[in-house]
Amino acid sequence: MTIQMLITEISINITKIINELQLPLVKFTIEPTKSNFGYVMCNVSFLLAKHLHQKPSEIAKLIAKNYQKYLNNLINKIEPHETGYLNFFVNNHKFNEIILNNSYSQNYGSINIGNQILVNIEHTSINPNKSIHIGHVRNIIIGDTLTRLFKTANYNVKVLNYIDDSGVQVADLVVGFKHLGFDEMQQNSRFDVYCGNVVYVKTTAKYDTEPNLLKIRQNVLQELENSDSLISKFANKITRKILSKQLETCWRLRATYDCLNFESHIIHSGLWGSVFNKMKEMKLIKYEQNGKNAGCWIIKTRVGNSDNDKIIIRSNGTATYVAKDITYALWKLGLIKDPFNYKKYITQNNNQILWETTLLQQNKNKQLKFSTNKTITVIDTRQSYLQKIILDLAKKFSGGSTYVHLKYESVKLSKNTANKISTMYTDKPIQMSGRKGTYVVADYFLDLLRKNIMKKTKQRYKDLDNITLLKLAENIAISTLRYEMIKIDLGKTIIFDLDKSLDVQGNTALYIQYAYARSSRILEKAQSVPNFNAAYYLLNSKYELELIKIIGEFDIHIRDSVINFAPKIVANYCYKLATSFNLFYENNNILNLADVKLTNSRLCLVHSFKLTLNKALSLLGITATTFL
Repeated sequence: MTIQMLITEISINITKIINELQLPLVKFTIEPTKSNFGYVMCNVSFLLAKHLHQKPSEIAKLIAKNYQKYLNNLINKIEPHETGYLNFFVNNHKFNEIILNNSYSQNYGSINIGNQILVNIEHTSINPNKSIHIGHVRNIIIGDTLTRLFKTANYNVKVLNYIDDSGVQVADLVVGFKHLGFDEMQQNSRFDVYCGNVVYVKTTAKYDTEPNLLKIRQNVLQELENSDSLISKFANKITRKILSKQLETCWRLRATYDCLNFESHIIHSGLWGSVFNKMKEMKLIKYEQNGKNAGCWIIKTRVGNSDNDKIIIRSNGTATYVAKDITYALWKLGLIKDPFNYKKYITQNNNQILWETTLLQQNKNKQLKFSTNKTITVIDTRQSYLQKIILDLAKKFSGGSTYVHLKYESVKLSKNTANKISTMYTDKPIQMSGRKGTYVVADYFLDLLRKNIMKKTKQRYKDLDNITLLKLAENIAISTLRYEMIKIDLGKTIIFDLDKSLDVQGNTALYIQYAYARSSRILEKAQSVPNFNAAYYLLNSKYELELIKIIGEFDIHIRDSVINFAPKIVANYCYKLATSFNLFYENNNILNLADVKLTNSRLCLVHSFKLTLNKALSLLGITATTFL
């Protein structure tokens, strides 16, 4: 049993009481409470008060009286608080034993709210015209963490990465290489960095002074829709070179995928044509004869309180990104026929095969399925308008589908960090921009973070060999970046500060990893595996009881994070767990006690903490380290 199971039992009993007393059925909540107010509390009295026009405290007394028959050797007391809450108390000695023994199992924390339902999660989806920068990293880590959480909740998750290899940004690269003399064979920097920092930025800047290039770009866009054209083949070669480098960065960040979906394949498959015809039949689009959109096909949308026109086919016949995104969304939801075969792209670091879409007939892996009626798209708030259009269309095509736009705010670098790692002086946090070239490449940032960590670690452990030092620093650098990107509400802008992220006293990955390393050292010093048939009743100090209770909350936080699409919940749990352990450690002796039974019981608690924190950190893509 865990606290979640305790909550379930109480919920069932309260519902029985409501039925017995013929009270209105209300949707109440039960959650862990603070010390001295029981183990869990329920708000049912407040909700019933609205219907019965009575004081919550009076209703609480009524339910508490009727709950007495459900008390047992585990839930041994219910107390109606004067505020109206119902506080439930447990037999701590018994519950200590149950929670700690359960926490030793390999699948502790796993829940089953997914029932192996297929859901696809799309994230990353970075234009293949530049390197991945810090602004992109938040998307990658949100998507990857959500994937880990949904798998733990027993969903059958397929992770998709959309490769926009036929859009305007790719056309800009083609213009740069074919018409402005940039060298695709240059050797001075990584290819993705060169394309983003030099070719893309300088080409787009030229449009202001050489407007004839805009006509060339339009011609390139048309050529990209023809799979047999030389321009299309050249673009494919360039974008795949960039994509390979982008994926190296993603793998370094510990993200993996199931399928790469190429936009060019969507265009060349004829999918858009069938969607276009269907939208005409449904009278969702119209052809403009006059005005600024003359010659274009537009979709009439009503998002919010205003009507808007969105171009889906330009006057030259090329599809806009809106048309492509609509088609892709309908494919993800399984609302249109899957025209793709699939072929192996590569085997990833975790030995998982990464597939890619293909239209070649010799690749007939039709048993693969990546589309489903439940899809989550991780994309920033700037795309909210388009995502609302897609959601509206998905409902019109099929009302039974679930389409979730998981939006998040941008990442900025603090002024101190920006001034430290870039050549641009700033007196305020800077926003990343690919078009302006004002961004910090993710790999460069990780390398800098790793260098700082190596320097500090070397000062502390002077005899550490360079290979071990490098691995340790790489682990901490990745863990630090992942944690900083996931611990903040998705709706809040992240102001990333290099120095604060490495603080061992604040809410950082390093602080949490130190707690894990501390628990490892304690167990090493004990020089024996604790006997789990322990005297758990001896664990009765407030710090011991609080730590055990937080360990027992693990699956509650996983459930909440999945239901609310909020990875931050598990990040906060890790910090809460580490903080509670440190308080326990600082206020309780563990080793060399005269009472052997108490020493063993506390070692069991340390072991339970270590196992639980390790599982929780793994859900964030953070590898716990025993050496800090």
